[in-house]
Amino acid sequence: MSYDALSQKIIDGVGGKKNVNSVVHCTTRLRFKLKNEKKADTDKLENTDGIITVVQSGGQYQVVIGNEVADVYDSLIKVGGFPDGGEVPDDYEDTKKLSPLDKFIDLVSGIFAPILGVLASAGMIKGFAAMFVAFGWLSDKSGTYTIMYAIGDAFFYFLPIILGLTAAKKFKVDQFVGLAIGAVLCYPSIVALNSSSTNLFTLFKGTFFQSTIHTTFLHIPVIMMSYTSSVIPIVLAIWFASYVQKSAKKIIPGVVRTFLVPFVVLLITVPVTFLVIGPISTWLSTGISDVVVGVYNFSPVFAGLIMGAFWQVFVMFGLHWGFVAIAMANIASKGFDPIVALVSAASFAQTGVVLAMTLQTKNAKTRAIGIPAVISGIFGVTEPAIYGLSLPRKRPFILSCIAASVSGGLLGLFGTKLWIMGGMGIFEIPSMLNPKVGMDMSFYGMLIAIVVATILGFALQFFFGRKFVDIDTKAKNTSEVQTVTEGADDAVNGNANVAVENAEVAYNKPEVLQSPVTGKVIPLKEVDDPVFSSESMGKGLAVEPTEGVLRSPADGKVAMVFPTGHAVGINTNDGAELLMHIGMDTVQLDGKGFETLVKQGDQVKAGQPLVKFDINEIKKAGYSVTTPIVVTNSRNYHHVEAVNNEENTNFGNKFLELD
Repeated sequence: MSYDALSQKIIDGVGGKKNVNSVVHCTTRLRFKLKNEKKADTDKLENTDGIITVVQSGGQYQVVIGNEVADVYDSLIKVGGFPDGGEVPDDYEDTKKLSPLDKFIDLVSGIFAPILGVLASAGMIKGFAAMFVAFGWLSDKSGTYTIMYAIGDAFFYFLPIILGLTAAKKFKVDQFVGLAIGAVLCYPSIVALNSSSTNLFTLFKGTFFQSTIHTTFLHIPVIMMSYTSSVIPIVLAIWFASYVQKSAKKIIPGVVRTFLVPFVVLLITVPVTFLVIGPISTWLSTGISDVVVGVYNFSPVFAGLIMGAFWQVFVMFGLHWGFVAIAMANIASKGFDPIVALVSAASFAQTGVVLAMTLQTKNAKTRAIGIPAVISGIFGVTEPAIYGLSLPRKRPFILSCIAASVSGGLLGLFGTKLWIMGGMGIFEIPSMLNPKVGMDMSFYGMLIAIVVATILGFALQFFFGRKFVDIDTKAKNTSEVQTVTEGADDAVNGNANVAVENAEVAYNKPEVLQSPVTGKVIPLKEVDDPVFSSESMGKGLAVEPTEGVLRSPADGKVAMVFPTGHAVGINTNDGAELLMHIGMDTVQLDGKGFETLVKQGDQVKAGQPLVKFDINEIKKAGYSVTTPIVVTNSRNYHHVEAVNNEENTNFGNKFLELD
């Protein structure tokens, strides 16, 4: 299915564009915020080819796509006409109806999700630079190291500026005002004040809040903090700015609002940030970090067992965002995070399980899903593995959680820590390298945990999960019907359904199909429609008809007749499932030029007329009459091939050989 067709199906499935407040995407998911989730057709979406599953969590309606989510998102924005990168302005309702936990998840994901790709990339580069020095491949005095480290570290150093932008979008503040506030926190002379030799006096001496005062603002002491690479101060500053902006807009006349509103917001927000928000939020961040690390220090092994066991569940429901925020706060205040480090091997546990499933299965479809899922899992993207394979079968998913728990315990035992926010999977490895001491036992322990997670996941599935591999999971690929359309036009106007194979694939008996039409034979890959030419619908041939009658290519049952008459599905008595589609985009004719001769459920004989169509009328309307004949359950056959290589065919001629 083309991205545009899939995008239209998704828009329809979530209740239409008018039901969408906003949509963004992360590594594998489209994250919708809907006005009314009850208007969304979850079952329809889950049974749509190209969608892995749907998750409703954290105030978001999450459509899990997999590795192609970025391309689908780009198409969705275009097809849906969503402005401003997926935000639908003016109609957006704040998260008043959400629970406090859902509000927190929504807030964190909305601020951090847009930057995760670059954040991970920068972390990877920074980690590799440190690793190359540890290996002795680079000198930390070399220009190469300096530039690589700058590429990786600059993003984190100026993080307040970047978060100023994303938080401004989230809190509906002028985005350039958000950038300006973040820039002030990183301004060189402000940064220098934190380590200034000018010491005016000390506040809160002898307490946790003891602070040396280096400067004042209007004679008010300014408690300077280190704001570069910080997270919480800028987020709270922008939140405060949102209220200042709302008040300013109510007071300032429209004729001067363009420059006076930012003037007021900056002039009030920045000083308040330095005087109040910055110090309090920094102390809060440090306090949270101390509490989290204290709990971790009570029993690192136990913490690892628990985090490892439930991490994949947290990810499924979006709860991991809370831990991401804590990790970033820990790194900002302490220079490392021990919590997220405990789950760095969880994706390898899932990958080990799915690798075993892929080797165990006799199901060609399961194997086709398993191989790319294993590859994705190596790089830390496990949603295709979870939703496509392990979770629907339950036992494999539980086994992966057990393996992840054991690996988490090992990570706790070795004291592995996350020193930078980096990539996922194997790209997360450099993030565990202590930049001060290089490769120590905590780093080697992480490598051991990854190996254990993979091997244990594989072994548990191999010995205890075999019988669950090829069960009927009743997932979308094993449902009674599979939605098929010719592209975005059909997706708008309706769905066509034909039966598909059960999860336990058994090869069908050989069969030879007759030509259903008379005309010129065209290879399916030359059809001017990517849905058919890509053979994603199945293998077959196409014909340029010279006679306006579509006939049954074999004895069987009519599985589907499209209301407009341009498409018919036949299930043959020997098990072939066929889709015959008269013309390209002919759904737009709304039945003009087509006369349907059968209805769904009819038993038909080979050669029996199914549809009469007026070739001249279709062409006059500007549409092609090229007719694909597709075997939608092609994977139930070893081969689907043309009987001969003749350029033309007559109805009744031997046409396709299935064996």
